[in-house]
Amino acid sequence: MSLPSFKKCRLVLAALLTAVALPALSQEMQMWERTGGNAGMVDALVARWNEKNPDRKINLTYIPHTEMVPKIAQAIASGEVPDLMGMDLIYGPQFEAAGQLVDITDLIGSDPALKTASPGHMAVSTYDGRLYGVPLYADVSALFYNKDLFRKAGLDPEKPPTSLAEIREYADKITALGGDVKGYFLPGSCAGCNIFTVGPLMWASGATIEPKDANDEPLQGEGVKEVLQWARDMIKAGNVHDDARAENGETFHLRFGSGKVGMMGTGNFNITLAKEQNPTMDFGIALLPGVKSGEVSSFAGGDIVTIPKGSKRVDDAIDFMKFLLSDDTQVEGYAKMLNMTTRGDMADNKYFRENPKVQDVAKAIAVARTPYTLKFFELINSPQGPWLQMLQRAYYEDTDIDTIIADAKAQMKAIAAE
Repeated sequence: MSLPSFKKCRLVLAALLTAVALPALSQEMQMWERTGGNAGMVDALVARWNEKNPDRKINLTYIPHTEMVPKIAQAIASGEVPDLMGMDLIYGPQFEAAGQLVDITDLIGSDPALKTASPGHMAVSTYDGRLYGVPLYADVSALFYNKDLFRKAGLDPEKPPTSLAEIREYADKITALGGDVKGYFLPGSCAGCNIFTVGPLMWASGATIEPKDANDEPLQGEGVKEVLQWARDMIKAGNVHDDARAENGETFHLRFGSGKVGMMGTGNFNITLAKEQNPTMDFGIALLPGVKSGEVSSFAGGDIVTIPKGSKRVDDAIDFMKFLLSDDTQVEGYAKMLNMTTRGDMADNKYFRENPKVQDVAKAIAVARTPYTLKFFELINSPQGPWLQMLQRAYYEDTDIDTIIADAKAQMKAIAAE
């Protein structure tokens, strides 16, 4: 072969190798996030990052809500992990204690924006004094009510219920409108949805739910029984759609915007979603009440963003975290979409001032609770766990409520002792 021909072959071969190698040299970061959360907010944040960082875009993949924890654990064990991982904030301590997340204390811990970040998110992102995540988005639960249906049922649209008894009274009247309209919504197969919306009803009624440790007694207070009995009565009265029994969290966030539900516990994310689904629907927001009027509570939830052990893009992932916490993203990313800012000092902004509903739901922050336990999945969020089993038995069986609670207590204590 002549020298020119040899050189030509080498150039062709090099071009082919370069073409083959291109996909492997992709600069995209891989990020996992759960379904059933505030997907619209996460999509917008990632799109905003991608627009500003075209050379290191994020490829976002959603994992089914009920599969997220085992899939993450499996990925970390195998080493096939995404570069970034959004997770339900309540699971932070569990993964941190297991050593499955990158310690970011020295990489971002001195960022001044963290000083005003959501306390609940920061608490569950911290283990043994070290930081493992930052807020991705913040949700608080509240009572959303359809003012249009209130008017049709002869209820005052400016007077939401202030007790469980009033919720029942109002729900009866709304359900009586007939058709496919129901007074309330209770998800029958979603443990997380229920701790987010039914848990606060128990807290507002003076009860506690999960044990702090193996020596702590779970399900304390009459409020547990009172709320379970109230929920059973609501379902038996026909105040909840029949298909709610199969709701596992996949479509929970779309229920209120359908316009067919008079009232339901849901999150601040539903302000935007309901308006998108049903632009003409008039609705209001109040705090979730307890047995007695004036007693209220909320669940401080949402997601944190973390870096799984084995990520090859730690520096880029840290930059994404700083981007989330920046002044610009807090206002033009979160607040502009009427989602709660994840920094308290950014809550007073032009978008919130123009939207009273956001200010109404923000009142829940002062009464919100976030459980901190290393066994939240096993105790509360597992589809086969004692929390959901207790609720389903109360909702759909005729078994004595005291027996149901006693069984759930025994299961929780056994899990806490493991």
